[in-house]
Amino acid sequence: MTTESRSAYVSDTEVRPTAVIVLAAGAGTRMKSRTPKILHTLGGLSMIGHSLSAARALNPQQLVAVVRHQRETVAAHITSHDPAVLLADQDDVSGTGRAVECGLEALAARGVSTNTGTIVVTYGDVPLLTPELLRDLVAEHHTTGSAATVLTTRLEDPTGYGRVLRSGDEVTGIVEQKDADEAQRQVKEINSGIYAFDAAALTEALAQVSTENAQGEKYLTDVLSIARSSGRRVSALVTEDRWQVEGANDRVQLQALGAELNRRTIFAAMRAGTTVIDPATTWIDTTVTLEEDTTLLPGTQLHGATHISRDAVIGPDTSLRDVTVGEGAQVIRTHATGASIGAGGAVGPFSYLRPGTVLGEDGKIGAFYETKNVTVGRGSKLSHLGYAGDTTIGEYTNIGCGNITANYDGENKHRTVIGSHVRTSSNTVFVAPVEIGDGAYTGAGAVVRKNVPPGALALSVAPQRNAEGWVQGKRPGSAAARAAEAAQNYDDDAPTATD
Repeated sequence: MTTESRSAYVSDTEVRPTAVIVLAAGAGTRMKSRTPKILHTLGGLSMIGHSLSAARALNPQQLVAVVRHQRETVAAHITSHDPAVLLADQDDVSGTGRAVECGLEALAARGVSTNTGTIVVTYGDVPLLTPELLRDLVAEHHTTGSAATVLTTRLEDPTGYGRVLRSGDEVTGIVEQKDADEAQRQVKEINSGIYAFDAAALTEALAQVSTENAQGEKYLTDVLSIARSSGRRVSALVTEDRWQVEGANDRVQLQALGAELNRRTIFAAMRAGTTVIDPATTWIDTTVTLEEDTTLLPGTQLHGATHISRDAVIGPDTSLRDVTVGEGAQVIRTHATGASIGAGGAVGPFSYLRPGTVLGEDGKIGAFYETKNVTVGRGSKLSHLGYAGDTTIGEYTNIGCGNITANYDGENKHRTVIGSHVRTSSNTVFVAPVEIGDGAYTGAGAVVRKNVPPGALALSVAPQRNAEGWVQGKRPGSAAARAAEAAQNYDDDAPTATD
């Protein structure tokens, strides 16, 4: 049966699996990486993260991950993603059948009966697999009363995949490419390796599976032939969406999966009310949330826990990670991480917002500005060419061009506090710790080392001294010296009022 026809055949009642076992023990050597294959990321999560999220959505009584290669690294990542996952270690016996058996042994050690209910088996490297398809698989399994139900798809070129052999609606076997005869190689339906099993049938069959084969492995596919030989039914659910059962063995396949996942994410966002001007240059993690009537301009990348509110416009050429953008805000050619932008706020172009930046409602952080651990009050503006670090700014304050908060003394960071309705002139430097009172002003080029009372003007004024002839004396023969001499000669030759 296909996923498209199943909904007309199965009731809406969902069956809670006894367990979902996610196989995550492989080495993944074709990825050519020190990072375990299943920890490579796409769409904001690792491959195993996507797989665990889909499995958890089935609400199983237990979720098990079978690990082996780089065990400590993989286990730490899995438990950080889902602390409730039960970890099972695969021993020296190779093969998917043995991996599932190790998962069942871990369940039994936890006191979970492995002789009742449904056991779902999936993989840590199928990141596009959805909870909906897994639910369909479980529903098909229960509807048909099968000992095993395999998820399959059809490919125009099935080379390299195990072929699904059928007799009517039942599966009679799965034959690997290398073992298939010419007629079997013409079969286009392939095995995804994702199954729903009757727990008792699975446990009984695995006890009979041997490693007497060319690879010396314990194959999970052998369970199907054992179930058939005992008179039990083996079924298949066919999905027309091959991407959901595609795995990634190398970086080429990972890129293809990532591009397809991004395409689906963008299309889902557009159908939900977001305008994406150029999907080809836009990337959105699956963890990002967007409200209706948001607009993403070309070159936009949204990552992590970023949230974009209604009527906000992002881009072009903007990268946001873990950033909250308020209603109606505009963010142009900006890189931001761990920041919050208030409703009606304006950021960019060419701004760099580092973690801890909080821009208030109707505030502005303008061109070529860098901020870190800064709170900017409502209506306040940091318009251009400056740096603000470890700073609190009140409401409706205007920070002039080229202002800097000097927050680091070489050993410790210190805070600058600037009040509301403050006006600072160009090139003001605030040497923290320092406080500027409400309504205060600073003069151009001021170096503020002491607190400024409310309403005061802070000035750093020194008499200007001109060292006449310095260039000719210190830089004789230079272009500057020649220019100065020419200017002086011109002044000397200029006619006067008495001429």
